[in-house]
Amino acid sequence: QVHMVESGGGLVQAGGSLRLSCAVSGRSIIFYAMGWFRQAPGSEREFLAAITSSGGSRDYAESVKGRFTISRDNGKNTVYLQMLNVKPEDTGAYYCAADARHWGTRREANAYDVWGQGTQVTVSS
Repeated sequence: QVHMVESGGGLVQAGGSLRLSCAVSGRSIIFYAMGWFRQAPGSEREFLAAITSSGGSRDYAESVKGRFTISRDNGKNTVYLQMLNVKPEDTGAYYCAADARHWGTRREANAYDVWGQGTQVTVSS
């Protein structure tokens, strides 16, 4: 059974940076495209970034393009989200997700099969 654990969240000032990690166990992530999503209180889960199984292609939401970078280390079975120049509107619970069913990357949450439990990011102004 695949299990994913996010870490690296916390409280950060606007303009600062954070690096989130998503450690996967139970199966190699080479079989999965991976994504990061965010959910603010009272809001739907929002797509942020995705990366193909090989790492050769990435997709970003407009709201984070140029500030966030998704990457993966298949040898460590870990996916990362580097967050730069964070803003108060980046506050929320951050989730990683794994997609084993599709080629390429997907922005729809229902395209993903496995989810982590989330890590909270709070950006103060």
